[in-house]
Amino acid sequence: MRKIYIAGLIGFIVSSSCYAQSAKDSLFALLKSGKEDTAKAMLLINIADQYEYNNQDSALYFLNLSKSLSQKLNFKNGLFTYYQNAMIVSYTKGNYAMALPLGDTALALARQLRDSVKVVTIIANLGNIYQYTGDFDRQLENLLKALSIAQQINLEEKIPGIYHNVANAYYNLEQWKKCIEYCNLSLGYKNPPGGYIYQNRLFSTLGQAYYSLKLTDSALFYFEKAVLESANKGDTYAESAIYGYMVNAYADKHNYSQMLWAADRSLTISRNLQSDQLIASALYNSAFAKYLNDNNDGAKKDIQEALYISLRDSLQDELKNSYIILSYIAAKEGDKKTLLNAMYKADSIKTAQLNEVKVKATSELEKKFETEKKDNQIKLQNAEIKRKKIFNYFLSGGSIALIVILLLGFRNYKHTQKLQQQRIVELETQQQLTATEAVLKGEEQERTRLAKDLHDGLGGMLSGIKYSFSTMKGNLVMTPDNAQAFERSMDMLDSSIKEMRRVAHNMMPEALVKFGLDTALKDFCNEINQSGAIKVNYQSIGLENVEIDKTISITVYRIVQELINNTMKHAQAKAAIVQISKSGDQLSVTVEDDGHGFDTSILNSSHGIGWTNIQNRVEFLKGKLDVNSTKDKGTSVLIELTV
Repeated sequence: MRKIYIAGLIGFIVSSSCYAQSAKDSLFALLKSGKEDTAKAMLLINIADQYEYNNQDSALYFLNLSKSLSQKLNFKNGLFTYYQNAMIVSYTKGNYAMALPLGDTALALARQLRDSVKVVTIIANLGNIYQYTGDFDRQLENLLKALSIAQQINLEEKIPGIYHNVANAYYNLEQWKKCIEYCNLSLGYKNPPGGYIYQNRLFSTLGQAYYSLKLTDSALFYFEKAVLESANKGDTYAESAIYGYMVNAYADKHNYSQMLWAADRSLTISRNLQSDQLIASALYNSAFAKYLNDNNDGAKKDIQEALYISLRDSLQDELKNSYIILSYIAAKEGDKKTLLNAMYKADSIKTAQLNEVKVKATSELEKKFETEKKDNQIKLQNAEIKRKKIFNYFLSGGSIALIVILLLGFRNYKHTQKLQQQRIVELETQQQLTATEAVLKGEEQERTRLAKDLHDGLGGMLSGIKYSFSTMKGNLVMTPDNAQAFERSMDMLDSSIKEMRRVAHNMMPEALVKFGLDTALKDFCNEINQSGAIKVNYQSIGLENVEIDKTISITVYRIVQELINNTMKHAQAKAAIVQISKSGDQLSVTVEDDGHGFDTSILNSSHGIGWTNIQNRVEFLKGKLDVNSTKDKGTSVLIELTV
């Protein structure tokens, strides 16, 4: 799902909304008795601050009152504060197209006032707003510029907030670790005099970065801290957005009941906040949660409202995500028509902005026409001619739009065909993996049976024969030659028993069954060393007291066994290394030797049973296989698995 940005913008620090109701009442009392001066202009801005995060319409009302008074008094500092705070409110309402020009005007006023602190504040805010236009490189450029100026003038109270915003920029550029680094830099600061660190939003950003790194437990830890801090500070905008992030995290954990709870909290807060973007996002999150909780009726109701708001307010990302959720709901109900329609609209949403442009152009032209009509009746005829020309342009535009729509329909048809072909390939691949799994399991079962039969059956018989011969020896009178021949026969019988036990052990090592993969591989390497065929150095990392699935253990053991056998047969190596390590859910196996090496391209056309078995086993485990070999420098095989 799309990220709803809740960065702790630097300029937003000046407009905290954490005053108690008594403080708000005091401000209104001062307003009633205040004179029409600069103090009243700033008082109106302070009152607007109280509504910034919970009632943006009221905030704009008091800001506009302050602007009118500041213009009347030619109060530039008041005008700067108006444009800065109006930018903040526009940002909070999701009106980014208005926020940018407001910020540009505020920056021009800050430079006129020659106030470096204000310049840093606005540059940082503009940098953050660029994230909503998708210009993430420009966002980072502005924020790093603001950070540089702040550091040059030792603006300690602003640096923590800028660090946070830089972290958000790196998040947008999908550099998760850099994002975490700058979040921690911000958290490392104590609240400096005159400054404020938005810990709730920092925790939220950390949660999103860890979520992107697939560290869901860490993400939920920071989301929970963030939502608690947001509630304590009255930052309802952040609180709603963070609950939305928690929906996705709980979905990854398959905790659908908690997912539904988080979605409901996000939706409730969003409605109180009156932010259409947050409401639309919360609605499709709620629909997704209800869908996963088998409440399709509730999911349909929420997604229809999300579609209505997204269409009404041209929220393209929310519209796309809503169509995706609608396709899930339709698929569950078997409604193929709605499914295909929703998939088509979600796929083509980026190019479907033509209607929005047409509506905007029509609205502007109608407004202009009505204004000219009211101002000067004489221009009516010219305006009518112009309207007809424009109408003709729209007819032409409509024809072009129809062609574009037809092309998009054809593109969607081709794309659907491509998706179907991909699904067929995926099914064939899955079928092959199922067949491979059956073969491998059958092979291991047969190995186990044969090992047991050899050890318990043939082994027992040979041991019985040896015992009988030993008993007979004491009761027979033999010539020296016959005695010598008898002893040779006994030695051969001992060798046969040992060889039978070795074969049975190779077919299914007892250590693998009883003690696990680590011990079995260690024993295998020791046996190779004792044979003198090659020196094998075995290393294991992170396998202490770790249980690995039996099927995975047997498969990995066979892969290593086959690789070492290949080394002894073909590599003419003197030494080899077997290394196996586990970190999180990743298991890595490396087998290296110092043999003469080979051209790895021959593996593409190799039909050898040994190499085919290795490839089949790796594919069965859905792992990655990488082979590197250099002439006279040896061979290295790396296998990576998710366990």
